[in-house]
Amino acid sequence: MNLIQYLRDSRAELARVTWPTRQGVIEGTQAVLIFVIALTLIVFLMDTVFSALIRAVLP
Repeated sequence: MNLIQYLRDSRAELARVTWPTRQGVIEGTQAVLIFVIALTLIVFLMDTVFSALIRAVLP
């Protein structure tokens, strides 16, 4: 397959892609941010609890 045919096929494939709407992108971004913040808080809380437990066990 030569380069010209590859570029034509790539362009045809991109024409078939269903691109998300602006609102869909915004909603997806919000969902990811909420998930990341929640996961960060969970990891922070677990780290704090485990650190306190280790300090209590070790002299």
